Amino acid sequence: MIRRQKKKHALNAEINVVPYIDVMLVLLIIFMVTAPLLTEGVKLDLPQASADPVDAKDTEPLIVSMDVDGRYYLNIGGDDLTAITADDVHTRVTKILRSNPQKMILVRGDKNVTYQQIISLMTLIQSAGAPSVGLVTE
Repeated sequence: MIRRQKKKHALNAEINVVPYIDVMLVLLIIFMVTAPLLTEGVKLDLPQASADPVDAKDTEPLIVSMDVDGRYYLNIGGDDLTAITADDVHTRVTKILRSNPQKMILVRGDKNVTYQQIISLMTLIQSAGAPSVGLVTE
């Protein structure tokens, strides 16, 4: 009886990458065509302010409100119905931030208040030393 010897086949560990390259090039073309369409927007004349971007968060923020007539209100001590001046806002926020430097301040403005007035209030609060100034919406 004659025995036949089996030939051992070497394992082939090659991957055909041509289909992957084709898919990648198609995706690249799609992104190159759609990217310029995503960056266009409405041209606006935005107000100027010397404010820094904010990123800190606090669980109990201090809320400074502004009504349609431009009067300021601060929600401390349960007396948030008495209007105060811009100097009072600066002074009180500075005192509060001395005791809690990471306190976040939120601005609540009437929807009829101009954007420039809100930006001016936020700049005033940041000049008092607030690390964070945010906006409250409904």
